[in-house]
Amino acid sequence: MSHVQHRFASLAVVATLAATPAVSQVAPSTPVAPPENRLEAGACTVDITPPAGIPMWGYGARGDTACEGVLDPLEANALVLAVGEEKLAVVGLDMGRAPARESMARIRAAIAEQAGVDHCMIVGSHTHHGPCLELGGVPGPAGEYVTLLEEKIVEAIVTADGRRVAARIGAGSREVARNRNRHSDIKPKPVDRELAVVRVDDLAGEPIAVAVNFAAHPTSIDASELAYSADYPGALKRRVRETMKCECLFLQGAAGDLSTDRGGLDFRAFGAAVGDEAVELARSIKTRKVSEPALLVREEDFLFEESRVDFGNILVQIAFIRAFFKDLVDFYVEEYAPGIRPHLTVALLNGEIGLVGASGEFFCSHAIRLKRRSRLEHTLFLGYCNDYQQYFPTIEAAAEGGYGSDAMVSPAPVGAGEEITNRALFHLYDMRESYRMFRLK
Repeated sequence: MSHVQHRFASLAVVATLAATPAVSQVAPSTPVAPPENRLEAGACTVDITPPAGIPMWGYGARGDTACEGVLDPLEANALVLAVGEEKLAVVGLDMGRAPARESMARIRAAIAEQAGVDHCMIVGSHTHHGPCLELGGVPGPAGEYVTLLEEKIVEAIVTADGRRVAARIGAGSREVARNRNRHSDIKPKPVDRELAVVRVDDLAGEPIAVAVNFAAHPTSIDASELAYSADYPGALKRRVRETMKCECLFLQGAAGDLSTDRGGLDFRAFGAAVGDEAVELARSIKTRKVSEPALLVREEDFLFEESRVDFGNILVQIAFIRAFFKDLVDFYVEEYAPGIRPHLTVALLNGEIGLVGASGEFFCSHAIRLKRRSRLEHTLFLGYCNDYQQYFPTIEAAAEGGYGSDAMVSPAPVGAGEEITNRALFHLYDMRESYRMFRLK
C-alpha cells in the first residue's frame, strides 16, 4: 500500500483530497474566472551540451567511463503556457532522465521566484548518450555540470515566459509504425504507435512551438560511442524546426518496453523521417482561439515504502556496483532509503488536451489504457518526467518477467504503475468537470 501526498493547483479550482487514493474525496469548488481570459505562450531553446569528462548515462557496461566528445548538441526546449495567473512550463530535455529530486526542487523554486511559474513538466528524451545526472552531489566535473544544467533549464523557462504572446492551440495524432515492443514474447505484443503533435501559434497563425510526443527508446547509437548525442530526437527536432520555423519539443512517451523500428536507418535519418511525419501532421492541425480558455494542473507525490529490492543489503549493493559503478549506486541507495517516491503531474488545457507526466519508464500499455479511458480528444503520456524512479511494468509484464520488469530495475511494487495511472485518470475527469462548471458560469 502506498502513502500519497497531494500537491496540486488549478486556475479554475483548488481542491483538497484525502491522503489515501481509495478514500479520496474532492471538496466542493467554485470556479473563478481568470484575470485575463486568454491563452498565452512563449518558447525558448538553450544549449545544454556538457563538457567532456563526465560519466555517461544509460548503458551499464560503460561503468563510469567518461565522455570523450560530441556527436551532436544537447538542448533544453521550453514552452510556457499561461492562462491568467496559472502557468505551466513544458521542457523537452536531451537527457537520459529528468533532473533528480534535489535538482527539481531548486529548479521549481527558481522558476516560481523569477517567472511566477508554479508547475513544470521536465521530460527527459531518454537518450543513452547524455551525462549521468545522478552525480550532482559528487565533487568534480559532474557535480559542477548538474548545477549549470539547473541554471540552463531555469534560463530556458524564464526566457520562454518573457516571450509570451496571445496564442491559439491545436492537436492531432496519427499511427506511425516506427517502433516495436522489445520486451514481451506474448502475441499480440502491445505497441503504442501514436505520434501526437501539439501546435501552438500566435494569433496571426504563425507557429510558436510544435511539441512531438512519441514512444521509443533512443538507443540507436552503439554503447561504445563515447560522445554526447541527442540520438534520433535531436534529428527529429531539427527537421521540425527547420521546416516549421519555430521551436520544437520532443516529449518521450511510455517507452519502457518500446524500441525504435528503424528499418536500417541510422539515428539521423530515422529522426528526420519521424520529423517529416510530425511536420505533415502539424501542418494539418487547425489551431484556434478558445473563447473560454483554462489551464488546470495537479501534482501528486507517491511513496511506496516496500521496495522489491533491499537496497540496504550490502550484498545487493555489491551486485549493483559490479553492474554499474559505486557513485551511481550510492545515489540510489540514498534515494530509495525512504521508499520509492514517484511524482505525477497532470494538466488539462481547455478541457480538451490532457498531459500526464510520470517520473519513470512506464510500459506502453499504461499509456494505451490511460488514453482510451480518459475520453479526451487528445491525451499525451510523458515518461521520464520530473525525476526518475526506473521502470514501471504492467502487472502482466511483471508476471512475464524479463528485462524492464525484473526487480533489479523496477523496484516499485508490482501494480504501482496501475495505481499512478489510475490517479492520473481521476485527476483528468475531475478537472474536466471543473472546466465544465467554469464554462457554465
